[in-house]
Amino acid sequence: MKILIVDDEPAITDTLAYALAAEGYATDCCGLGQEAVEWTRTRDYALVILDVGLPDMNGFDVCRALRRHSEAPVMFLTARAEEVDRVVGLELGADDYVAKPFSPRELVARVRAILRRTRSHVRTREDAADSGVFAIDAEGLRIACRGQWLNLTRYEYRLLACLLEHPGRVFSRDFLMRRVWQDAEETEERTVDTHIKTLRAKLRLPLPERDPIITHRGLGYSIDP
Repeated sequence: MKILIVDDEPAITDTLAYALAAEGYATDCCGLGQEAVEWTRTRDYALVILDVGLPDMNGFDVCRALRRHSEAPVMFLTARAEEVDRVVGLELGADDYVAKPFSPRELVARVRAILRRTRSHVRTREDAADSGVFAIDAEGLRIACRGQWLNLTRYEYRLLACLLEHPGRVFSRDFLMRRVWQDAEETEERTVDTHIKTLRAKLRLPLPERDPIITHRGLGYSIDP
C-alpha cells in the first residue's frame, strides 16, 4: 500500500516517510496541492496525508479537487486546531485530523487505524451482493434488496450504488452531489436529503425491521447493508 504525503516542509515529509517506511508502507511526497491532485489522478494511493497550509492551494480545496476522482482516505495535518477547521475537514470527507506538532508514532498508529477501518469497509459490488441483502446489476442499472428489484429513478440508483460501493464509509453531501448529479446543472445540496428520504421509503418494504442508511449529522450519509 502506498501513501501520499502532501506537505511543503521537508522536515515533516522526511520524518513521516521514515516512520511509515519502518512500518512497511511505501510513500510518495510532494509539496504542492496541484501536484497532489494530478498524482491522485494517475496513481493509486491507500491514503493521502494532506497539509492544510500549502503554498499554492488551501488543503481543503485540494481535498475538494481530489474527491472528484479519488475516494482514498484523507488525513489532514494543520498548524491550527480550531473546531471549525475540524468540522470543515470532516464535512469534506476527511478520515482524521491531526494538529501540529504531532508525534510520528501516534500519527502512524492513526494511519494503521484508518487503513484497517478502510479495508474492513471497502468491498466490491459483488461483495455487497454476496451479503444476501443487496444485489447490483450494473449492466441493467438496477438494484435488488432481499431478492426484490427496487423501482428506482436514475438518481436514486446512482445514489444507492455509490453508498454500496463503500459500506460504512461516510459520504459528504458535497461528494454525493458531484458523484451522483454530475450531469445535472443548478441542483441544490438539499436534493441529496430528498433522495435519501425516497430511498428509505422504498427500502422499508423489503427491510421493514431496520433502516440501512445512516445519517451522520453535519457530515453526510453511510450505509450498513
